[in-house]
Amino acid sequence: MTKYIYYPGCSMDSSARAYAASLEQVAPMMDLELDEVQDWNCCGATEYVGISLTPAYSLIGRNLALAQKQANTTKTVVAPCSACYLNLAKADYFMRERPSLGDNVNLALAAGGLHYDPGVLAIRHLLDVIINDVGLDKVKEKVVRPLKGLRVAPYLGCMVPRPDYEKRWSDHEHPNELDRLLKALGAEVIDFPLKTHCCGGHMTQIGPSTAFELIRRLISSADQYKTDIMVTVCPMCQMNLDAYQNETNRYFHTNYKMPVVFFTQLIGLAFGIEADKLGFGLELVSAQAALAKVGIEAPAPAEETPKAKKKKTGLPMPQMPGSGSEEVS
Repeated sequence: MTKYIYYPGCSMDSSARAYAASLEQVAPMMDLELDEVQDWNCCGATEYVGISLTPAYSLIGRNLALAQKQANTTKTVVAPCSACYLNLAKADYFMRERPSLGDNVNLALAAGGLHYDPGVLAIRHLLDVIINDVGLDKVKEKVVRPLKGLRVAPYLGCMVPRPDYEKRWSDHEHPNELDRLLKALGAEVIDFPLKTHCCGGHMTQIGPSTAFELIRRLISSADQYKTDIMVTVCPMCQMNLDAYQNETNRYFHTNYKMPVVFFTQLIGLAFGIEADKLGFGLELVSAQAALAKVGIEAPAPAEETPKAKKKKTGLPMPQMPGSGSEEVS
């Protein structure tokens, strides 16, 4: 077993439960031992850095400081979430490149008895580790149920290959790592031109019309290539394309039904693990028809939980002007 320090991030216990479940199944089969950072906190997602640098990087840096304390036989931190990976990598990089920022962050961390030495840890995405440490030959050895005939669109999103401080990826605009992995599983991988385009991030909450256009563009492109299923490495991307696909359909009067799952789920299928153990059924747009093409029976998605009614009491929430989701006429 090769040991890594593991930073899961908030999504793995919520919107990305399928990611967590499938990773738990496939990691031991690839000899990956993931030692979770003890007492980790949220990385702050993407917005906080735009508000105040020192508190934002202190929030992220706390996780790095905890990981440094925990480092023993390994100094590599693995993040499955693209936003978490980018934030951890940015904090490490900018604490090195801007010593005054690093000093301010460590001053804040000292209040909690912590300190981080930038550069002491390697920050890596899970996909990078599987490609470059596990290796495709070892992945192929574990494949007992090739996904032959399944047309897959590899979608990395915008945060994994850019800005790539440590030059880990083959290309910033059109990286081939996910393509190569999916081909090793036996899938038919389309040359997806929008693989690193943005899914909209939190624009669904800020400017829905912009978010729906970004989502439509991705789903429409995959559909034009007669894709059976889209595969991603990012919880935010998966949530946007899956959970907001119906709203996007209503907005544009379309009828896309494109399943969007995590790459670890397809690894598990190819390794012979049953679909229900890999989190299939947690997606909102069903993957049943896609998996049936390769003779795999998947559970139906659970019915969407009705939204809880908002309480009338409490602090008023600000509303962005023009933030409604009116349909396009």
